[in-house]
Amino acid sequence: MNQTNEKTVKPSKVILIIIDGLAWQVAHDGMGHLQGLCEAGRASLYQLECALPSLSRPLYECILTGVPPVDSGIVHNDVNRLSNQQSLFHLARAAGLTTAAATYHWFSELYNRSPYVPVRDRYTDDPALPIQHGIFYHGNDYPDDHLLVDAETLRQRHDPDFLLIHPMSLDDTGHHHGFDSHQYRNAARRVDSVLAEYIPAWLAADYQVMVTSDHGMNNDCNHGGILPEERQVPLFLAGSRFSHHPGIHARQTEICGIAADLLGIEHSKQHNAGLLL
Repeated sequence: MNQTNEKTVKPSKVILIIIDGLAWQVAHDGMGHLQGLCEAGRASLYQLECALPSLSRPLYECILTGVPPVDSGIVHNDVNRLSNQQSLFHLARAAGLTTAAATYHWFSELYNRSPYVPVRDRYTDDPALPIQHGIFYHGNDYPDDHLLVDAETLRQRHDPDFLLIHPMSLDDTGHHHGFDSHQYRNAARRVDSVLAEYIPAWLAADYQVMVTSDHGMNNDCNHGGILPEERQVPLFLAGSRFSHHPGIHARQTEICGIAADLLGIEHSKQHNAGLLL
């Protein structure tokens, strides 16, 4: 069960942003808007070590369920089936909350329907599904500014309690140019600038915003192993419910439980109460 503070806390709406392929160092050095929020005391930045293998589909499942790949069975990117774990989407729907996602189509395959059929699944509105309202894309180079319009459209139309946003272009750039390239670093800066158009309004509306990544990128233009640039990823936390205490050790497997705590959902997931007020 949820083991949050004994005091009664009103549930919050949560926006979780997974920037695909964002390595810790590039996030730390290049995400100027998010770092500006940290300097102003409105956000905090923690370093996480992603689970293994450092691949996308296994780590989407890890972040959304709190279950590492060796236990979830989603052990590589070609495992195309529905999750058999309780994800944040399942927990939120069971609690009577509204869910939405603007993401790559693999999230639809994990939590809604597998395989993904674009003409059926790209635009999803079905209260019976774990992801009730979705706009899914299937091109690795889908522009981040388009994706954020998709996400904001979902937010304004459906007022979801939990909204997942997943830009992919940084990962696509890393696969073409590698970790230590100006193209990769500049792609991260562009994502930060696009987010800067939306995050202030979300925070003003008292959303709790979590920005993280599945994995990083190496100089072979790939990922999947144990190198620091592949495994070390950021977790930015912005919102009124976060403690912003420095020095707290956070884990990727705790993201699901932290978001569930914020949403006021009873759960048995790993979480980190020290990150929350």
